[in-house]
Amino acid sequence: MTVTGDDVTSRRGRDETEEERADRMWVELIQEVRVAQTGVQILFGFLLTVVFQQKYDTLGATDKTIYIVTVVLGATATGALIGPVSLHRLVSGRRVKPQAVRWASRLTFVGLVLLLATMTASLLLILRVATHDAFVPWLVALVVLWYALCWFVLPLWTRRRYTSR
Repeated sequence: MTVTGDDVTSRRGRDETEEERADRMWVELIQEVRVAQTGVQILFGFLLTVVFQQKYDTLGATDKTIYIVTVVLGATATGALIGPVSLHRLVSGRRVKPQAVRWASRLTFVGLVLLLATMTASLLLILRVATHDAFVPWLVALVVLWYALCWFVLPLWTRRRYTSR
């Protein structure tokens, strides 16, 4: 609590400068990016090997198109999730950390959306090849809803519910 004369004001949060806040947020962001980068890099590495498998030649045109879209999505997700590291390296020491954190955060969010799209397309392709049943799109939709709930809905609900104005 901060007491100013007769005025009592309740404070929430940390007592830190803009630079200290940027430093803390940068460390937190890099930890988050490490988790997402690992996942996207493993998935992307796997996708790169598929085209060299014998089964690839037997895929129909639709499955090959899904594969190509998936690889491009994986490449763009990788770029967006590695982007914050490059951004930090290129602006380090330039006294623009608060701005760098904002841009890195945006890149990370874009990377997560692209990772969601990559995982959706990958799942669609794998399930189409594994089984040609009509339930595949429904199963993929359920998994995408689960990802959306875990990655976006729950965090946004938490932010709205527990953030004071």
